[in-house]
Amino acid sequence: MSIKNICCIGAGYVGGPTMTMIAAQCADIIVNVVDINEKRIAAWNDSNTDNIPIYEPGLSELVKKTRGKNLFFSTEVDQAIQDADMIFISVNTPTKTYGVGKGMAADLKYIELCARQIAAVATTDKIIVEKSTLPVRTAEALKRILDNTGNGVNFDILSNPEFLAEGTAVSDLLNPDRVLIGGEETDRGRLAQQALVDVYSNWVPKEQILTTNVWSSELSKLTANAFLAQRVSSINALSELCEVTEADVNEVARAIGADSRIGSKFLKASVGFGGSCFQKDILNLVYISKSYGLHEVADYWEQVIIMNDHQKRRFARKIVQTLFNTVSGKKITLLGWAFKKDTNDTRESAAIYVADYLLSEQAELVIYDPKVTEEQVYSDLDYLGTRSEGENRRLVKVLNSPYEAMDKAHAIAVLTEWDEFKTLNWNDIFDSMLKPAFLFDGRSVLDHKKLNAIGFDNYVIGKGPC
Repeated sequence: MSIKNICCIGAGYVGGPTMTMIAAQCADIIVNVVDINEKRIAAWNDSNTDNIPIYEPGLSELVKKTRGKNLFFSTEVDQAIQDADMIFISVNTPTKTYGVGKGMAADLKYIELCARQIAAVATTDKIIVEKSTLPVRTAEALKRILDNTGNGVNFDILSNPEFLAEGTAVSDLLNPDRVLIGGEETDRGRLAQQALVDVYSNWVPKEQILTTNVWSSELSKLTANAFLAQRVSSINALSELCEVTEADVNEVARAIGADSRIGSKFLKASVGFGGSCFQKDILNLVYISKSYGLHEVADYWEQVIIMNDHQKRRFARKIVQTLFNTVSGKKITLLGWAFKKDTNDTRESAAIYVADYLLSEQAELVIYDPKVTEEQVYSDLDYLGTRSEGENRRLVKVLNSPYEAMDKAHAIAVLTEWDEFKTLNWNDIFDSMLKPAFLFDGRSVLDHKKLNAIGFDNYVIGKGPC
């Protein structure tokens, strides 16, 4: 089966970059990315590709090369479904905020809406690819909806989870560790699998394309994120122990990371993990385990989230304690709002929760992030609902200059590891701050002889650790 036309429903952080890469590597395939969000589609079609809705190094250049040739962004969902041989579903699957499973289970309403729309529109056989992160056995529900249309169309369901790291999405897509494709263990299922293997084979070595059954593929995505998040929470738990025992968490991480069985990745103590995937996927894993009566399994994975929340509170509490147990009326500058460098994604960013804690103590916050807009910062704080929109705007300023943001500040907290922060003129910054001036390094990014920050140490600038 040769794929000539691909439709992707969902123009977000996964759908947009993934389809752009497929279009760039498969010149003979027409790729249509569709979304009902007109503002988002307009941004993808902006004549200046620097204004596309997602910031990823190298992405705007790829969009410029392919858009209008074999890559198209549109709100014409029905037409794209009708034209496609293969349909990727890449819509949001947030954690439920209502009903059974509230706060843990994945909300699959957008997935179901996609399935019903495909079933209503399609008049020819389609391969449906799950690209969104989904609970185990979601494919079964999709197939039930699609197979009961009564119009004689055949649908084959594949699971093709993404393993992208925001900030390196383009390189991850170009040189993936692996591509995972789960399919039904039938003749039709294997043919559908091979069709998607053939798409990726245009640039990915075949030995790096793994095929499994659908259920293994669905669970593998949740498991990968759970294991990565577990490492972050593990080293963060040890960072607290290091502080009270006078051990150095960076030295501990280097020592254990040198063990080939452990490895050095994801062993950097920090203020905690954020992003759209880790917390959502672990909570989903917890809910699935509980639903099958596996309470010990659920408790084990839930502890990863508990530790992450504790780390964010602990960091914010340390700021208050160091500033003589009161931050009321004090100017505190937060460097970074995105959950990690090289992205403008703020979902579940540690900065939001640190800011919320400090605002509850009546601190006056000034935010600087090179890629996050003022509108997004206020939107994140308003969404929490801890205080009124007016109070958020009274207590929080978002500036476009890091030097202006830090001028006359009582303290600075580094909350995103942007490379830009390493090259700031810290001598000038120190001179402009109120004394004593404090630095709290939650991301270990600073590189300066006076600011050799490690882990969660807080510093009186110019004097070293407190």
